[in-house]
Amino acid sequence: MKQPNKIIPLTYLGPIQLFAHLQDGNHIIIEQNCSYERKSYRNRCNIVAANGPLALSVPVVNKKNVKIKTQDAKISYDTDWQKQHWRSISSAYNSSPFFEYYADDFLPFYQKKYDSLVDYNINLFQTILDALELNITFSLSNEYVHPEEGMDDLRYLISPKQNPDYDRNYKTIKYWQVFAQKHGFIPNMSILDLIFNMGPESNIVLANSLKV
Repeated sequence: MKQPNKIIPLTYLGPIQLFAHLQDGNHIIIEQNCSYERKSYRNRCNIVAANGPLALSVPVVNKKNVKIKTQDAKISYDTDWQKQHWRSISSAYNSSPFFEYYADDFLPFYQKKYDSLVDYNINLFQTILDALELNITFSLSNEYVHPEEGMDDLRYLISPKQNPDYDRNYKTIKYWQVFAQKHGFIPNMSILDLIFNMGPESNIVLANSLKV
């Protein structure tokens, strides 16, 4: 049976919860015409570092008191955030089982400069799909999407402000993490955490995370 389209938010190395929802979708619409919102997954992700959860944020050019759409958000390079992010990612995962296997796929995103946050995130998103071997299609919204009957709207559910426990179609599945002995299992981190720790078995975790 054909699955309904899903509408998802634009994300920077989005959380495991998001990619669990993509397991049963045949086409994904990524919303880019909503208002840009700070402190969202649009420009931030969470990884597990030696001292616990660590937030990584892509700086966006900020024009004071000016509201913009997500599609118009431009990346700021006033600081060398790319070097800082890759150093943090490498430090967190260089001892994980699959870091060396996947690192070269992600390293270019911390070397090449992108002007648009959308372009940057979309290219990262495709790289993640390739790493997970998820064969789904996606498109960017041409205008703000008003969901039709049968469409699964995840734009507000996938958010740092929302506890994933309130997601009736998602459940946390524990897997091996580098620093679990120190911090215990930390749920719903960036998909990078799952990929570097579990490699080809990531899809098993994602499939089991989706309630049917």
